[in-house]
Amino acid sequence: MKIRSSRVYMEGRFVPACLTLENGKITGISQETEADADYGDRRIVPGFIDVHCHGAYGFDTNYADPAGLRMWAEKIVSDGVTSFLATTVTEKTEVLMKAVRNVADVVKEGYEGAHILGIHLEGPYLNVERKGAQPPEAIVKGTPASFEALQKQADGLIRIITLAPECDENHALIRYCAKHGVAVSLGHSSATFEEALSAFHDGAKSITHTFNAMPGLHHRKPGLAGAALRLHDQYSEIICDCHHVNADVLNIFFTCKDADKAVMITDSLMCKGLPAGTKFMFGGHPCHVASDGLAYLDDADGSIAGSTLHTNEGLRNLVEKAGVPFDKAIRSCTSNPAGLLGMDDVKGRICYGYDADLCVLNDDYTAAATYVSGVCRYQK
Repeated sequence: MKIRSSRVYMEGRFVPACLTLENGKITGISQETEADADYGDRRIVPGFIDVHCHGAYGFDTNYADPAGLRMWAEKIVSDGVTSFLATTVTEKTEVLMKAVRNVADVVKEGYEGAHILGIHLEGPYLNVERKGAQPPEAIVKGTPASFEALQKQADGLIRIITLAPECDENHALIRYCAKHGVAVSLGHSSATFEEALSAFHDGAKSITHTFNAMPGLHHRKPGLAGAALRLHDQYSEIICDCHHVNADVLNIFFTCKDADKAVMITDSLMCKGLPAGTKFMFGGHPCHVASDGLAYLDDADGSIAGSTLHTNEGLRNLVEKAGVPFDKAIRSCTSNPAGLLGMDDVKGRICYGYDADLCVLNDDYTAAATYVSGVCRYQK
């Protein structure tokens, strides 16, 4: 199959090109004018990759429902997403065991839509002082043995784990995960800058939803937020809905961060795609969708539980509201998450031999079409 546009994003610029898609790969890039699908001047960009999303359209990873997970994979392509990590929330061991087994079974048995690249285990090895919306009753100390049991149940599909480094004695779990190819992301943590630096020395690779569930940046106590800004060559996630992080702070973050290390995430919950007023459970706690589109806990504090962000909307926010250059913004949801997962040699770029995962963007950032492994899975 051949698709073309006058604006195909390659190597930091838009150029006219015709892409040949065969056997799931990009097998040709030419100046041909004849194609099976001609998208005119619509932008063709690499497909988006979301490494931190809990669910959408009424499904949550913790529900362990195979039909729900398949439905999510099929519908998320409407955002231009071609790959994602099904992300758990802190829960009791038996719940997490069922959740990761469900992902492994669906991957093994087959599904359609966006690639399920694996699992992001957010917790339960967190600092209860920085729990955010994570249920405190399920937060526990992590050990290599407890994680190994989950990973075995997941058929090795846990690709990222979020943990609090100050709660990991001697960094035993960080070192174990680093040795076994699991990316450790520091989050829900009160770690000092020095503790964060030590964790990175022992194998950590990223910081989870920067600025959220951690102390704010202080000029004498930089902490984990300061580490995200100062350690330019370490990955850092950030939620780009302009609610979890102010648009001007998004600009500061992207200005400080190396262009290859900022990772846009949605942190979307099962209520994504559902109307305001929707009631739901998150980690065993009642929540609701407010008129501003955010999800909140139904507790006295009214804490933010998570987002309902669509990745293409996050890209629009970065460029149009936060003033982030398009090249930095697009990398944050394509090549950078691929790099965090060690897959940037096959995903995240429009390049010969790479996976044919592509999004055709309208000027308003809505997806006109989404190709997964060279097959059009969404067209509008």
